Amino acid sequence: MNTLKAGDTAPDFTLLNQKEQPVSLSETLKTHKALVYFYPKALTPGCTTQACSLRDTKQELEDLNTVVLGLSPDAPEKLEKFTQKHELNFDLLSDLDHKVADAFGVWGLKKFMGKEYDGIHRISFLVNQDGKIAHVFDKFKTKDHHDVVLDYLKNNG
Repeated sequence: MNTLKAGDTAPDFTLLNQKEQPVSLSETLKTHKALVYFYPKALTPGCTTQACSLRDTKQELEDLNTVVLGLSPDAPEKLEKFTQKHELNFDLLSDLDHKVADAFGVWGLKKFMGKEYDGIHRISFLVNQDGKIAHVFDKFKTKDHHDVVLDYLKNNG
């Protein structure tokens, strides 16, 4: 796994959101910075905690010119269930074949309860409007992710 770093150019992508509409990073960056956050699986406890915290701070993030794009290997239908169940207010994108996760370097070997498997590592990238990665968030707990992001944005523009 070769995770992208601050200063790297973020790979552009276009993926279907929970409404099966295409969303592209390059279009998003025309008007805002993007918090591209990768999470393993919709409707699971940790991913729900993380998503709901981002939902609750959406206005603060937008006030800091940042929109949220959540990516997982879930199908759009599952993402729509996740959105409806938890009243999420941002785009969740379907990276079914994990090509975007591969491009960002967040798809790789994981261990859980003694088993090894390939999957998404919970890492987020703040992408500036010029397409460059401003910061990589890889040290946080799901319940604190939004605070870590907001603190960074408030202190670093």
